[in-house]
Amino acid sequence: MLSVNGLNISLDKRERGSDLDFISHAHSDHTSAAKSSKHVLASDQTIQLMKQVYNLDISGVAGNAGLRLLESGHMLGAKQLCMDAPETNERIVYTGDFQMQSSKTTRPIEVVEADCVIMTSVYPDPSVVFEDKMQVGAQMQDWAREKLKGGIVLFSAYAMGKSQELIALLNDAGIRPVVSRKIHGINGVYQKNGVELDYAPAFEADGDFKELINGDFVGVTERRDVEVLAHELSVAYNKNVYTAVATGFAKVFRFRTDAQFGLSDHADFSQSVDYIETAKAKKVVAYGSHCEKFVENLQKEGYNACLFSDYAKPG
Repeated sequence: MLSVNGLNISLDKRERGSDLDFISHAHSDHTSAAKSSKHVLASDQTIQLMKQVYNLDISGVAGNAGLRLLESGHMLGAKQLCMDAPETNERIVYTGDFQMQSSKTTRPIEVVEADCVIMTSVYPDPSVVFEDKMQVGAQMQDWAREKLKGGIVLFSAYAMGKSQELIALLNDAGIRPVVSRKIHGINGVYQKNGVELDYAPAFEADGDFKELINGDFVGVTERRDVEVLAHELSVAYNKNVYTAVATGFAKVFRFRTDAQFGLSDHADFSQSVDYIETAKAKKVVAYGSHCEKFVENLQKEGYNACLFSDYAKPG
């Protein structure tokens, strides 16, 4: 828990004794405080997505003195928390999940100067390096076009955030994908907030969906057992089905798909260093998973880094 300006603030998790629960974005591993919190601080888009996906009705807190939200670049509605503490004359920023590269479906990150940055890192190892997103997108588009000549193409991606970015990339290639019911519901929130997505819901009984599946088509699904779905489609349509996964973890793991693309909505280690340098941070506090490895690698690069558990100790 973080104490700033007389407030005990929880950061993307449920903690007893918090006065305010900050939810940076709507992915499930960041929303545990939402069910029981009396005072949530989150963006309007995050609140809309939590309603759509988890059926949670939440009234956001308009704001408190010294607190403001900044874009994180991670997904629709994802924010950082910027805290100005007059008692210590210090600015503290909690990044939440973030990325430094531009995305087609969310606003670019805002980086402000800060004395201390509380930073998450999904990819704390310097050996993991993401290519330029435009390059990765072009590779995906070329692969989809080529495989469409011989059958059905099936992409697996997280339903919230990644699927919408994938749909936008496919649209740029002139491809209108078929999507699952869950992805369709999330797409509606994106469209309500000005993100244009062209697709057909797979559960529609007539219209565009039927027209698309009469020929070879591209599907986007959140199912992890994409092999099983590919087999079912192959049997149902008597066609070849080519599978791919779109995730940053494609740089770390080998998936049982025909292709895998390192399309990430997180920062790699080098991007984290870019953030620190841009913010001119005097101290970096590692928060969340992989924090020990993150601190170790930051210290090797000469940064003043520590664990959140050490930073937030009383006294």
